[in-house]
Amino acid sequence: MISAGCGGYVARRMVQAPNSYPSWLAPAAPVELAFSSPFLTNFTPQVVDVGPPPAQIHYRIVDPADYQLEVTTTNWTRRARTHFKFSFKANIPGKPIPWTTTPRGTVVLLHGYGLAQYSTVPWALRLAEEGWRCVLVDLRGHGASTGARVHFGLIETNDLSQLLNVLARDQQLVEPVAVMGDSYGAALALRWQSVEPRVGPIIAIAPYARLSTAVLNIRREYAAWFPRVFIQAGLRKLPRLLEVDPDELDTLTVLDRHPVDALFVAGAGDRISPVADVRLVWEQAGAGSRFLEIPGATHEALPYFFDDLVVPVLEWLDGGGGGYTQTRSARGTP
Repeated sequence: MISAGCGGYVARRMVQAPNSYPSWLAPAAPVELAFSSPFLTNFTPQVVDVGPPPAQIHYRIVDPADYQLEVTTTNWTRRARTHFKFSFKANIPGKPIPWTTTPRGTVVLLHGYGLAQYSTVPWALRLAEEGWRCVLVDLRGHGASTGARVHFGLIETNDLSQLLNVLARDQQLVEPVAVMGDSYGAALALRWQSVEPRVGPIIAIAPYARLSTAVLNIRREYAAWFPRVFIQAGLRKLPRLLEVDPDELDTLTVLDRHPVDALFVAGAGDRISPVADVRLVWEQAGAGSRFLEIPGATHEALPYFFDDLVVPVLEWLDGGGGGYTQTRSARGTP
């Protein structure tokens, strides 16, 4: 029998800030991103104080410009797993374009669990080329941001709304405000839109339907040596630790209470947020939502399938969300 103490210990590790773990503990990822340091360092780092509980959120703004972004993809199979390398080249700083002084809107980019701004900067450059002011964010407990715990969206939505307040105060917020999120960031984007009226179009790449299922899938893919029963014990303790009902941690619950329209993207090779799970989220979402499945894409690689994603993402943003679906795709027709 697994003791209550074991479950409590695992739950505490689940909420521990990912940036507090030693780097050697991170598993080898099947995706490599290759780009030079100016991709981030040429954009001024900024900090906003948020809370409660108090934390400092680090962010950068990427303004519209001609960055001449180029993407090269290679992949190979090793030990029955597909590995990807995405190489990015760009001219930074970029040359001014007509949108540089009058952006067409703001896109907030939200990374996945355990990642940081660097994972979303390629999309920031690509969207900025189309006239969007982009905001790169290190979520609470990630990257350079502080915060002892992650709260799986329960606190992070307030962090992000406070960030919008600061951007508006500094006259850096241009409406409409769109959000593009990956995995954990996608689930957070959907949750945030349900409580923040300033947020409009959402692009949700591989959001999880139920947090517990995603955690167990991650354990299977990256830590199969760790007993499943320990993870299950931790998941049972997690809601009490965060002082919420268990269902409140699930994206399906959020959308059941407040359906939102979004572009949902699933990878055919995703074993963390499988196509079937993303479909569940899509079916629970607003009637103006669209579902897009990308062949050959794994969970980690899916956000970087630019050839498949650029056109639908840009059209979704240009249409303001629901407008794109009404003209391009009927509900129930992926």
